[in-house]
Amino acid sequence: MKRGQEGPIGRLLHVLCDICAIIGGLVLICMAAMTVVSVIGRTFFASPILGDVELVQLGLAVCVATFLPYTQFRSANIIVDFFTTKASLRKQRWMDGLGAFLYSCMTALIAWRVFAGGRMSQENEEASMLMNLPLWIPYMLMVPGLVLCTLVGLYQAFIYWTTPPEDFEGDAA
Repeated sequence: MKRGQEGPIGRLLHVLCDICAIIGGLVLICMAAMTVVSVIGRTFFASPILGDVELVQLGLAVCVATFLPYTQFRSANIIVDFFTTKASLRKQRWMDGLGAFLYSCMTALIAWRVFAGGRMSQENEEASMLMNLPLWIPYMLMVPGLVLCTLVGLYQAFIYWTTPPEDFEGDAA
């Protein structure tokens, strides 16, 4: 859609996606700083940060989940449009809407299973091997980003299917 025509729901999703991406960026910066400190500690003092690899693995899962809504909102996922370039603009928008809808169905399924996995992990008191960090925490930190990604996909599908093709600017929804 053209900038400024998102409507209140689109503007809210836009802000939430930006906040989610900022949170993911902060987690990523913290992981990078921890890795640097751990490598320096390992190299010069024979004393790395205990569990640094565990923390990076768990943090990266959270980062991916927090960056997905930002990417989806900006229609920045990779698409293969080889077969659709000769289709009419209306058909392209219908297929884009179908793609956004199917994407939101998949992220909803993933969010549900991540939530269920987090609950099961909490019930079983699963913890990381070295730091004994409860594993349900990173699971649950992933859920909001996945749910937001689902909402963005549904919003985009609705916009693609209800907005006239001439009101679109580029590929952004």
